[in-house]
Amino acid sequence: MNLVVLTGAGISAESGLATFRDLGGIWSQVRLEEVATPEAFAADPARVQGFYNARRAQLFRVAPNPAHLALARLDALWTRGDFLLVTQNVDDLHERAGARRLLHMHGELRRARCLACGEDHPWLEDIAPHSACPGCGAAGRLRPHVVWFGEMPLHMARIQEALAGCDLFVSIGTSGRVWPAAGFVAELRGRARTLEINLEPSEGASLFDETRHGPASRLVPAWVEEMLTA
Repeated sequence: MNLVVLTGAGISAESGLATFRDLGGIWSQVRLEEVATPEAFAADPARVQGFYNARRAQLFRVAPNPAHLALARLDALWTRGDFLLVTQNVDDLHERAGARRLLHMHGELRRARCLACGEDHPWLEDIAPHSACPGCGAAGRLRPHVVWFGEMPLHMARIQEALAGCDLFVSIGTSGRVWPAAGFVAELRGRARTLEINLEPSEGASLFDETRHGPASRLVPAWVEEMLTA
């Protein structure tokens, strides 16, 4: 059985990271047009860098929760078919939990991309106006390695390949409002089983074959145990 698991902000919320779209979330506190578009970066790079520098620093104060750990366990032990973990999250909690078969479709906070050479590199500190690219050495040309509104998500060819061959698609902690990920379940109707695990029904909950609603830190370990002992 080939598995594709999609995770969103809800899985990291239980580790203390703010979601984007929920009541009180990040987009209720700052306008996305001001910090999450190429135009915003061109107009005020210092403000955009400051926003992501603060979010990057927050990662030092949080840790993977039982849902992240359970998915890393599934990654390590699933041998009855292919496995791919696709996350919309830009945090590194899946990696720190031990996940390896993992793609970040919206980029990673702990990487920086150079506008001069186009390469991205690990980056744990603030990106400052004078920061130099570790690859080409260009100064002042780094940006957060995150996908902004109006930009194409990463790894889409590999994700579509995995979806085309999957037998079970599981969506965990997603709002069902962010495309193209919100459309994955509709693509799979009639071709694969689908399961939603979410704190509450997402906007696309009715499209899933099965839904389980409650805290990811409780439901995901239980589901992983089911899969590994079935």
